Amino acid sequence: MRDDQNVEAVATGIVDANLYMVLGTADEAGRPWVTPVYFAPAAYREFFWVSDPQAKHSQNLEARGEVSIVIFDSTVPISTGRAVYMSATARELVGAERTHALDVFSGRSLEHGGRAWTAEDVEPPARLRLYGAVAVDQYVLDAHDRRVPVSL
Repeated sequence: MRDDQNVEAVATGIVDANLYMVLGTADEAGRPWVTPVYFAPAAYREFFWVSDPQAKHSQNLEARGEVSIVIFDSTVPISTGRAVYMSATARELVGAERTHALDVFSGRSLEHGGRAWTAEDVEPPARLRLYGAVAVDQYVLDAHDRRVPVSL
């Protein structure tokens, strides 16, 4: 990122342009695990995805809700990459709290050629569940690889 660029514009552009985020979780013993997930953002501070509750990252969320997230474009040439880095709290969404998240996730899924999602798709006996993360802090790196806070 150049020093004269607006960090919020850079961060929102990165989030808008990418379909996957890398979700970093840890188990009870602190062993880290990362996984890419298709995501849908809400107001650039909330991020929703669906996963199997038996997946390693979902199991880790049961034990520890603190996560890290990075969103970036892996297709750009070397030394030109930009990313948004986050610390967040995450968990499975249940009951009425799923309504807004499902609307956001389903809308983005449809925009990208996916399908509409309903509550029946993310509650038993369905295989997948709906998860959400709320960013605690967000950063981009400047031209000197220093973290610059983002207020989204």
